[in-house]
Amino acid sequence: MSKRWVNIFKALGNINRIKIIQMLAGGKSLSVTDIAGKIRVSIKSTSRHLMILRNFELLDAEGKNGHVFYSINKNAPDDFKKSVKLFLESK
Repeated sequence: MSKRWVNIFKALGNINRIKIIQMLAGGKSLSVTDIAGKIRVSIKSTSRHLMILRNFELLDAEGKNGHVFYSINKNAPDDFKKSVKLFLESK
């Protein structure tokens, strides 16, 4: 198994990161505060999850009005897009 797949499974191997992906999968753009409230974890913890997903190029971030809004990266690596699609279809 390649190291890339190990990293993909690590990134997707946390229920809160899966919840974040599910929330953003419909083309939504949400702030850290919005996401933290919906998954019911601290903003600090949510920020860590978002950084992990961003480091794998799965999320885009855009600053607006003093807040950072996250959305699914339409140009995410194909292996991640395929993995996420499988997760979303299985729910």
